[in-house]
Amino acid sequence: MKVLFIGDVVGNLGRKTISQYVPLLKRKYKPQVTIINGENAANGRGITEKIYKQFLQDGADVVTLGNHAWDNRDIFEFIDDAKKMVRPANFPKGVPGVGVRFVKVNQHELAVINLQGRIFMNTLDDPFQVVDELIKECKERTDNIFVDFHAETTSEKQAMGWFLDGRCSAVIGTHTHVQTNDARILPQGTAFLSDVGMTGPWDGILGMERSAIIGKFLNQLPTRFEVPDEGRTILSACVIDIDEKTGRARKIESFVINEDHPFFEGGL
Repeated sequence: MKVLFIGDVVGNLGRKTISQYVPLLKRKYKPQVTIINGENAANGRGITEKIYKQFLQDGADVVTLGNHAWDNRDIFEFIDDAKKMVRPANFPKGVPGVGVRFVKVNQHELAVINLQGRIFMNTLDDPFQVVDELIKECKERTDNIFVDFHAETTSEKQAMGWFLDGRCSAVIGTHTHVQTNDARILPQGTAFLSDVGMTGPWDGILGMERSAIIGKFLNQLPTRFEVPDEGRTILSACVIDIDEKTGRARKIESFVINEDHPFFEGGL
């Protein structure tokens, strides 16, 4: 089983990049499951129903979220009907949406779990305790389990990777928008990457217009951050090869597509 995971899609440029490259990536890597993190897809904050449906049309099987999940109020109108969307599972009970989805892959299933970290972020329920229970529930159906851990620090992400090593197929970090160079298979067979990176404006700062952010550092005054609508783009992703009979990862490859690293045929 191959899983293609594409990192935080930012704004209109990010969405255009998804539409452009996902069909090519699916032809190249032939993934059985394609997952997109879409929590920044609506002008950098949140997601709309129209964008969600466009991701599905582009080829996504699951759309994950994060700390900006609720920034666009439109989500409350459709999240409970969005059967291919997950929000962080460690939000308190009663919050709309779900934290895990199952995708049918031939005779097997892949469970997709979304979690949010707590260091330097809004305090939610303990992601370690929550995922511990979710893993037990998922294993009643499948050993193939993918975790999108939306967290700020590499230490918390690494801790989650080691905590779940051997109990899930992959722990892939999102949120910081910069792809890390630490893709590996942990000793008990879990694929790990601290952060998969972002998809969107390449010449911005974490996908946002540069001048406002630089100004914020210079003057510390309140500033509205905007997402550029034009310019060069980057797509950040990884592909994971999972032994669907055991749930162990066999290989993980991270990559980016931009002017310095153009798309080419061939692959994992």
